[in-house]
Amino acid sequence: MHHRPFGKHGFNCSEIGFGAWAIGGSWGAQSDTDSLAALNHALDLGCNFIDTAAGYGNGRSERVINRVLRERAASGKTEKIFVATKTPPAPGNWPPSPYDRAEDRYSESYLRADITERLANLGTAKLDLLQLHTWTRAWNRNPTPLKILRRLQSEGLIGLIGISTPEQDQNSVIDLMRGGWVDSVQVIYNLFDQEAAAELLDVAQECGVGIIVRVVFDEGALTGKFTAATKFAADDFRARYFEGDRLSRVITRSGEIKKDLAGSGYTLPQAAIKLVLTHPAVSTVIPGMRNAAQAEANCAVSDLPSMPAPLVEKLRRHNWRRGVWYGGK
Repeated sequence: MHHRPFGKHGFNCSEIGFGAWAIGGSWGAQSDTDSLAALNHALDLGCNFIDTAAGYGNGRSERVINRVLRERAASGKTEKIFVATKTPPAPGNWPPSPYDRAEDRYSESYLRADITERLANLGTAKLDLLQLHTWTRAWNRNPTPLKILRRLQSEGLIGLIGISTPEQDQNSVIDLMRGGWVDSVQVIYNLFDQEAAAELLDVAQECGVGIIVRVVFDEGALTGKFTAATKFAADDFRARYFEGDRLSRVITRSGEIKKDLAGSGYTLPQAAIKLVLTHPAVSTVIPGMRNAAQAEANCAVSDLPSMPAPLVEKLRRHNWRRGVWYGGK
């Protein structure tokens, strides 16, 4: 497992991190047995970065992580594992409307109460990284929630502060990076959605902001596993994400990527991760891992040869300006 600087923050993180959404729920049936095996195996393979959130199973993901880290410490393991979690805004529009008041969606009392819950779920006195789970550009001129988090940081409750970008306006965080308001940004960046490479990643590198890449497989489309017969359970969020003709469209487009990969030595999911890692601003990529086999496959990508520049150039043609699918069709 190779490691990279987490921005300017004096921490080298595994370039393959553990995306812990699926072990909390919303991706169909998930047993704690599989979740525990997945996380333990990833950590055994050198992963030292875990990303979770309050909303991943209403804290279930955080509690599984807590259990694994406690059990590993009790067994004598001395590894330092960096855990990033997220706080959602108070109930309302997602992402926040331009007319929403930051003081209503991320008030100090709300943030303090939520962080207390995050600390309890993770069994720690200080969060390594607390990310606001979404944002709106409307708050950039007076980022009150980030001012509150800086105070909580000075009180020792939070290590680093970040934002997980709103899917509809990822570039809304660029001014915040330049203004020194955030230590990290979690961004969507993959073979289909390459917009972050236009400006966001370069600004992050200039400002020493850690970059966490999510959705590297486009919610599974870039694993190459989907077929026309693929069906999602009613409680699986992908039933809406890929509704209508979306599934057939991504299958066609992922097929075109496979053609470009012929003879390269990379499978589609390996190439999806390796392409993202070619940008030096990227600190870690956090694919979801639901079982030990997925942990094995994802972590192993770190040790594969770097992607040759001609292949990187060829794959750029798959940038797909399709708009935002998260709201459903």
